[in-house]
Amino acid sequence: MFFTDAPIRRRFLVKILQFMDLGVLVLSFSLATIAVHYHIVQVQFKEFLTVRLSLTNVLIFLSFFVAWHLCFLAFGLYHSKRLAPRWSQVIDTIKATSAGTVIIFIIGFIFKVELISPVYNRLSIYPYKIILISPIFLIVFWLVSSSITLLGRLTLQFILYQFRIRGRNLRCMLIVGTNQTAVEFGQKILRRVGLGYELAGFVDSEWIYNGNYNFKVKYPLIPFKQFTSFLRENIIDEVIICLPVKSFYDEYSRIIDICEEQGVIVRFLSDVFGTKKAKIRAEQFEDNSVITIYTGAMEGFFFQLKRIVDIFLSFALIIVLSPVFIIIALMVKVSSSGPVFFSQERIGLAKRRFRLIKFRTMIPDAEKLMHGLEKFNEVSGPVFKMKNDPRITSIGRFLRKTSLDELPQLFNVFLGDMSIVGPRPLPVRDYEGFDADWHRRRFTVRPGITCTWQVEGRNDISFDKWMELDLEYIDNWSPWLDFKILIKTIPTVLKGSGH
Repeated sequence: MFFTDAPIRRRFLVKILQFMDLGVLVLSFSLATIAVHYHIVQVQFKEFLTVRLSLTNVLIFLSFFVAWHLCFLAFGLYHSKRLAPRWSQVIDTIKATSAGTVIIFIIGFIFKVELISPVYNRLSIYPYKIILISPIFLIVFWLVSSSITLLGRLTLQFILYQFRIRGRNLRCMLIVGTNQTAVEFGQKILRRVGLGYELAGFVDSEWIYNGNYNFKVKYPLIPFKQFTSFLRENIIDEVIICLPVKSFYDEYSRIIDICEEQGVIVRFLSDVFGTKKAKIRAEQFEDNSVITIYTGAMEGFFFQLKRIVDIFLSFALIIVLSPVFIIIALMVKVSSSGPVFFSQERIGLAKRRFRLIKFRTMIPDAEKLMHGLEKFNEVSGPVFKMKNDPRITSIGRFLRKTSLDELPQLFNVFLGDMSIVGPRPLPVRDYEGFDADWHRRRFTVRPGITCTWQVEGRNDISFDKWMELDLEYIDNWSPWLDFKILIKTIPTVLKGSGH
C-alpha cells in the first residue's frame, strides 16, 4: 500500500495530463489546419510545411493554449473522481473539448486568423490567404481532440484500475456514523475494489446497525471523543459523514473543523438532509460555500443541448412544414368564421405564463360556453375533456384527431416558451384547480408538445396518473428518453389518438 507519497504522485500525474492535453491541442489544430488547407488548394504535404504564420497568429495561438487549459480546469478534468461514475468522465471530457472548440472559434472569428499559402492562384501573382477557423476546421478539430482526449482518459482510468485492484494507489477512508446508511455505503465502497479505497473504521458513540456481525468485528468503532487523536495518529485521506444533520449538528461542525485543520478531505451523503426526490449541488460564491437543493432534472450541458436541438428542430420543421401550415390555415378559414389561430394563456416554466398558439378547432367565443359544459366533463381532476364537445368544428375534429392543430406550437418552441418534448402546458383554469402541491413540481421544466402522457393513453388515464407520468419524465430525463418519446409519438399521431 502507498499512502505517504500519494499527493506527490497525484500532482506529478496531473502535470503530465496537462502537458498531454496541450499536446492534443497542437495535434488537433495541426490536423484541422491540414484538412482546411488541402480542401481549398490541394497542395502536397511538403508545400504545406512552408505555410507562413504571422506574429499575431502566434500570439493568438498562445491564447488558445490558455483557453484550452482553463476549459479543462473548469470542467474538473484534473480533479480526483474516484467516486464518480465512469460515464461522467466521458461527459466532462466532451464538455471541455466542446467548450474549447467554441472558444477557439470565437477567438479565430474575432481576430480573423489566416494562413498565407505558398501556392499561387492561376489568375493572381499573390499567394492564397486562407481563413483558418472554418466549418471544416472546427469539425476536424473537435473530432480529433475529443477522440484522443477521451481515449487518453479512459486508458488512464483502466491503468489506475489495474493498480488499485493490486493494492496500490489506495486511499484510506473513515466513515462517521454507524446507521444503516453508513454501513451500506461502506459495503458499496468495499465491493468496488477498483475505486482504490481502504476502510479504516467507523466513528460514532455506539453501533446502531444491527446486521452483519462480522462487519462490526472487522472494522473498529472510534468514539467521537477519540476522533481527533485517531485522525492525528493514523493515515486518513477522506472522512465520509453519514449522520442526519438535525440530530448531529454539533458533531458535524466539530468534525469538519478538525478535518479542515489537519487537511483531510470531508464528504457527506446527500440523504443526510432527508431529501427524497431533490438533488444536491455544491457551489462557491465569493467566501461562502452554497449547497443547492433542487428537483428539476434538466440542467447543465445536456439541458443546454436540449434547448439547442429545440431551436434548430423547430426552425427546420417550420420551414419544411410551411406548405402544410398554409393548407391547414385555408381549411380553417373556409370551414368556419373566425381567426385561423387560437391563442390561450398557459402556465409554463416556473409557473410563468405565456401565450400558446394553435390552429383554431372550435367555434368563435368557445371559451365563453365552457361554464355551461362543465357538468359533461369526462375526466377526473381540474382538467376538462369532452369527447363530443359541441364547440368543435368539423375540420377542427380532424385536426385534433391527427394533432395537426398543435403544429403552430413549434413557434412557441423556437421562442423558448416550450420544448419539443415535455409535460403538456396547462390552461390557467386547470392550474387554479390543483388541490395537491406535488402536482406543481411539473413546472420545474419547460412544457412540451409531446410527452409520456401523449404516448401512454391520453384521455384513458386519470389526472393523478397523468401528473405521475410527468414527474416520472422529469426525474428520469435524458436525451435518450426524449428520443424514445418522439419515436413513440409518431405511431400515436398516425393512429389518430388525438385530443
